[in-house]
Amino acid sequence: MLNEERAIAATLEAIRAGAPAAEIIVVDGGSSDRSVEIARARCDRHIEVERGRARQMNAGAAMSSGDAIAFVHADTIAPPTFARDIGSALADARVVGGRFDLVFDIHHFAFNLVATMINLRSRIMRSATGDQAIFVRREVFEQLGGYAEIEICEDVDFVRRMRRVGRFACLRSHVITSARRWQRAGLIRTILRMWMIKTLFLAGVSPAWLKRHYANTR
Repeated sequence: MLNEERAIAATLEAIRAGAPAAEIIVVDGGSSDRSVEIARARCDRHIEVERGRARQMNAGAAMSSGDAIAFVHADTIAPPTFARDIGSALADARVVGGRFDLVFDIHHFAFNLVATMINLRSRIMRSATGDQAIFVRREVFEQLGGYAEIEICEDVDFVRRMRRVGRFACLRSHVITSARRWQRAGLIRTILRMWMIKTLFLAGVSPAWLKRHYANTR
């Protein structure tokens, strides 16, 4: 989490509703707004670490105690069936983790189409982005050494490594994610930039270089 005072309450309340028994840990990367104050009233534990998405997720996982770990971005709303969906997927011993379908918080044809394409591509390729609430068995997370603490594409890298050790579940229940960065940078421009970033990352381009050219869409 980083300066998410407008979104974090709804995010945490949705997780609590969808996973009442879950341990909710919020990891803050140095917020200067009211995010921490709002989050503390709605989570089980709160910690602060140096800013960095992979670093923050690894820190939260290290503090957790459950058999499964789910990573939910601060502007993402989990479904009411969140825990049940994850439990059903992991009931198959061959499944090491997975992700949810996504929809945007804007009901517009273009955004609906983009979400559909993201979900379809993800299902075909068995891939995911962090916006899709990636979840994983604890033993698998630890076996893989968690997220690589790179500047960008930590989600792409992690899912790619997960697929090497077992099945990756693509759930059809959906999370709702914010469309703000798509709106800010422009829908088509954001799509093209994201495709370019992932292609270059998989081709071996430095995450540090990619971060410098991707920062305005995060």
